[in-house]
Amino acid sequence: MIKDNQKYFNRLQVVLDALTIVISYVVAWYAIPGSTRTEGIGVLPTQTYMMALVFLVPFFLLLYYACNLYTSKRIQGRRLEGGNILKANLIGGLSFMAMLYLIRQEHISRPMIGLFMCLNVALTVVQRNGVRLILMRARRIGFNLKHIILVGYSRAAEEFIDRVAQNPQWGYKIMGILDDRVEVGAAYRDIRVLGTMDSLEAILERNSLDEIAITIGLSEYYKLERIVATCEKSGVHTKFIPDYSKIIPTKPYTEDLLGLPVINIRHVPLTNTFNMMVKRTMDICGSLVCIALFSPVMLVTAILIKATSNGPLIFTQERVGLHNKPFRMYKFRSMEVQPKDVEQKGWTVKNDPRTTRVGRIIRKTSIDELPQLFNVLKGDMSLVGPRPERPQFVEKFREEIPRYMVKHQVRPGMTGWAQVNGYRGNTSIKKRIEHDLYYIENWSVSLDIKILFMTALHGFINKNAY
Repeated sequence: MIKDNQKYFNRLQVVLDALTIVISYVVAWYAIPGSTRTEGIGVLPTQTYMMALVFLVPFFLLLYYACNLYTSKRIQGRRLEGGNILKANLIGGLSFMAMLYLIRQEHISRPMIGLFMCLNVALTVVQRNGVRLILMRARRIGFNLKHIILVGYSRAAEEFIDRVAQNPQWGYKIMGILDDRVEVGAAYRDIRVLGTMDSLEAILERNSLDEIAITIGLSEYYKLERIVATCEKSGVHTKFIPDYSKIIPTKPYTEDLLGLPVINIRHVPLTNTFNMMVKRTMDICGSLVCIALFSPVMLVTAILIKATSNGPLIFTQERVGLHNKPFRMYKFRSMEVQPKDVEQKGWTVKNDPRTTRVGRIIRKTSIDELPQLFNVLKGDMSLVGPRPERPQFVEKFREEIPRYMVKHQVRPGMTGWAQVNGYRGNTSIKKRIEHDLYYIENWSVSLDIKILFMTALHGFINKNAY
């Protein structure tokens, strides 16, 4: 029943997307004055513009399919869907303009195509969020539900139940749990244990289920083959929710060794040579541009530091970088000169008496970090990456925080995913590491650009920087 509903919904969604494409195109054609509506020398008739829709609509729908825009909304969030809509429209719009160039069609308005792309992204996002809202409300009152049973009581089962309880709009209805070690009648969040795993076949025959989720614990993986065979025999869609999410990331990197599946514990895109070259090129070009752009700010800062306090202009401190190798990180000096043993003892605190008058301003605005552009140019650091820490704190955190040392598999950065999400200064180290690991495992050029934009918009001034 759910499968039939999904097919019907996908067909309806295709129709809605096609209508949105047509409306966006016609509005863009009408909105650009003069050349798109008035025929004359070098101006195409209305019919020619409208005939382009015969190509555009199916082409864009194919792109939507390729960008996973027809997967279930249960598993695709708003941000991911919006990103995929933007990606499909950029590819579609640029491809359309490239095709016009190849066929030497110069008279179709390029501004109109640009406006069409912008309108189509905006209207498609609005349309799909409207559909999502309708579905969410329908599922909250009991319509379009997906009935599911869990096989195995484990940490994975509890986490799945928690997420379903927190997101009723997903439309999952968990009917119960089957487990060999927990007695019948026991419950977690009102989801009861219905029987043992041996009763799976009988339950599948008596109930009309849409899905089975295998959530057995690590110690019971020897039962997996038998459970899968029983599920497959029923014809019900089966998914496996492994009980090792604390060990392996949500997007594991898999390899195929002549038919033998291999799951890597951690996928680091920046270990790829091409990715490393792309990122290093961005760092060199970006640091040179920023040095030129911020040179007046750095010059004024240098004069103020020298004029208001005694001591060196640049403060250097040992930090741990790529592959656990130490390097000297540069900053504008923002504190009074201290003995080495005092300086290394701890963190800067709010209203730190060691901070100079100029220092308080440049720390609050992150201007003190600008000399690190030369660290980036040298190759010690990157524009974007996990923030580097002092050796003594690295030794401390590696024992206290699981997976802390993974951050050293990439170059440290001037800004990072943790920093633009507010985790800097006196904030949770564990949360910082969670964000750093997300960045390391999901690196892309677009993510770097996003972080740089977020830094430019609201990352320089931070309440936790002092």
